Amino acid sequence: MLPNLTFKIQRPSSGGELPQVRRVNSSTFPLGMDDELENGNLGPYADRPRTFPNMRSKAYNPLIFRILMGINFRVLLILLFLGLGVVFYIGARTSPIIVFVFSVCIMSFLLSIYLTKWVLSKDEGPPEMVQISDAIRDGAEGFFRTQYGTISKMALLLALVILFIYLFRNLTPQQESSGLRRSTSAFITVAAFLLGALCSGIAGYVGMWVSVRANVRVSSAARRSAREALQIAVRAGGFSALVVVGMAVIGIAILYATFYVWLGVDSQGSMKVTDLPLLLVGYGFGASFVALFAQLGGGIYTKAADVGADLVGKVEQGIPEDDPRNPAVIADLVGDNVGDCAARGADLFESIAAEIISAMILGGTMARHCKIEDPSGFILFPLVIHSFDLVISSVGIFSIRGKPDSSLKSPIEDPMAILQKGYSLTIVLSVLTFGLSTRWLLYTERAPSAWFNFALCGLVGIITAYAFVWITKYYTDYKHEPVRTLALASTTGHGTNIIAGVSLGLESTALPVLVISLSIVSAFWLGHTSGLVDKDGNPTGGLFGTAVATMGMLSTAAYILTMDMFGPIADNAGGIVEMSQQPESVREITDVLDAVGNTTKATTKGFAIGSAALASFLLFSAYMDEVAAFAQEPFKQVDIAIPEVFVGGLLGSMLIFLFSAWACSAVGRTAQEVVNEVRRQFIERPGIMDYKEKPDYGRCVAIVASASLREMIKPGALAIVSPIAVGFLFRILGYYTGHPLLGAKVVAAMLMFATVSGILMALFLNTAGGAWDNAKKYIETGALGGKGSECHKAAVTGDTVGDPFKDTAGPSLHVLIKMLATITLVMAPIFL
Repeated sequence: MLPNLTFKIQRPSSGGELPQVRRVNSSTFPLGMDDELENGNLGPYADRPRTFPNMRSKAYNPLIFRILMGINFRVLLILLFLGLGVVFYIGARTSPIIVFVFSVCIMSFLLSIYLTKWVLSKDEGPPEMVQISDAIRDGAEGFFRTQYGTISKMALLLALVILFIYLFRNLTPQQESSGLRRSTSAFITVAAFLLGALCSGIAGYVGMWVSVRANVRVSSAARRSAREALQIAVRAGGFSALVVVGMAVIGIAILYATFYVWLGVDSQGSMKVTDLPLLLVGYGFGASFVALFAQLGGGIYTKAADVGADLVGKVEQGIPEDDPRNPAVIADLVGDNVGDCAARGADLFESIAAEIISAMILGGTMARHCKIEDPSGFILFPLVIHSFDLVISSVGIFSIRGKPDSSLKSPIEDPMAILQKGYSLTIVLSVLTFGLSTRWLLYTERAPSAWFNFALCGLVGIITAYAFVWITKYYTDYKHEPVRTLALASTTGHGTNIIAGVSLGLESTALPVLVISLSIVSAFWLGHTSGLVDKDGNPTGGLFGTAVATMGMLSTAAYILTMDMFGPIADNAGGIVEMSQQPESVREITDVLDAVGNTTKATTKGFAIGSAALASFLLFSAYMDEVAAFAQEPFKQVDIAIPEVFVGGLLGSMLIFLFSAWACSAVGRTAQEVVNEVRRQFIERPGIMDYKEKPDYGRCVAIVASASLREMIKPGALAIVSPIAVGFLFRILGYYTGHPLLGAKVVAAMLMFATVSGILMALFLNTAGGAWDNAKKYIETGALGGKGSECHKAAVTGDTVGDPFKDTAGPSLHVLIKMLATITLVMAPIFL
């Protein structure tokens, strides 16, 4: 924290020079702010010491970090080496592939440490920037602590429920023959669930930790050059991305290797390696559980603050975005970190974990049916692909460099073009590493050319990812026609802006659905014709081909997450520049970065929903395989002509709409509280507009924090309880009507319909919200009347409507779709 000093700021001159900052001893102002207000001695706010609220009383670090920091460094170093030794010993006992995965993940963690030191070595700028950044950091870390404290209590409660269910459930024939006891299975699933929840929480904290430290450094760099600011934002996002992806991969690898050694897999009378991946489903469920509540709570926080700040500040008072006179501005900037950074880190962590586990299950199932001599390659293939993802994404991150001669006077390059070059490089490297990986791990004598078919499946996935990024960019970037048409609709009023935005969002679902459909069919056909057959001669590679395509789509996930983290960091940097009243030339740079950040956030959401669609298809197939294993009878089709099954489908679709409604209404209710508070402050403190009185920023932060934690419970509970309740109720109905699989069939239909409806709804919400936001940004560049015009006010209205769409309900649906699949996998025994 800063020492007890204050800093006097003079507003920048119109000439564009940097503001003069001079250090003022605290004794210069012997009276407190309240005393000066009472005595009428308060001068103009712009010439007063600028201070921003502390949101906490002392620095906050998670418990695990406090414990580690309390250990002697040498002891910690010894424990670290011992831990690494144990990990590599277990890996060597399992497979050389696991050792390779461990090595790459550890190297990526070391690289992320280098990126952290590089970012933190950059200067934080003048003192007024540091004070604003500290206020944002305090608010974000305080909310994170409270939010994740609530989530951890719910996770522990759910872990007890899972333990109780698994202690009384049946085992599969394979598990019984291997000597696995119910208690062992229960504790394994609970341990995996808690580890997944813990890692997901750490992933979220890492995303927030770097963003609240990088924002002020990007602001400071923007005073010198746009390229340097871009490089800092990208490398800060790269640190978070490498840690998130690396943790997802190494967490699953450690669980797999530990269970392999502990259970004596593949030894006489023990579990077969092809059945081992089913024990990992708890990890995916834990990750999904935390990600859902993180996304809901963070999304409600950030958008309620944003809507409240925009409606009163921009529309009613006519002041710029992130203006220091707006009482909700600090809450808005805090929200960027807890909603876009922490929540997105947990979201992408969960996406990768769910995709890896489902692909491992399908790989093991196919290897068992095809009697493949060494199935470990098919099972561990997803871990290797994401290990290479860490390598190639690192190359893409480091390809974005600063220029020695760049300066404020040089023309601003298009940041999107620079990021796109880095993405194109990772795509090329991804194609090469994917081909090498398939030849290394998926070659089998039973079908010598199968690896090439699977390499083509990966290529399908990579092309799908690129197509999703391009489609989303086309519909949300103001360089293209759709957003400019939406901006033009704002010239005729608020209503036409809303109509145009809704129609754009609805239209934007078409191309992605066609791309997903084409990729699923293509990948399934390539896998189906790979030459792998079961003992009866039936082709069995179709589903695994789809799994490989999903891996291909996520094979550049670390770089995609880097671009996503870039967005909120740039947004925060712009807010700090505006609040510290830097020259217009600096704000121009951060405005360009912010607009590009909106596009990168939108493209990441498009990428996330595409990967969620493919991953959910895999998890659905894995669920049907698990039900067949427990029921000891085939379960390959779901007949929606059966009334109960059709009802299950309807309930699944309803769940998506009801969840979205509750998420959006939560933002609306919380935003109303913010609007009322901001209006109250403007009325009771009229000097705020003339810089004679200071807004109470902390009050808005407190309102949004408490309301978002309260509002996230209802939609989250709906998502968790619904599939369990439906499956259990229809299981009872099936028992009395002589249909023992009815509960499992109804849940399958619910999962199927919810996935389809959720994909379409998320595409609509994400794209419409992103387009509304960038239409406003386009007008703020000076087009169609510019800032403050009636056209701009209409665009702000559209942006506020789109805020809960793109940052609360839409991203939460990504998680919901996959969480429904993982929860049905974990709870499958109670449906039979």
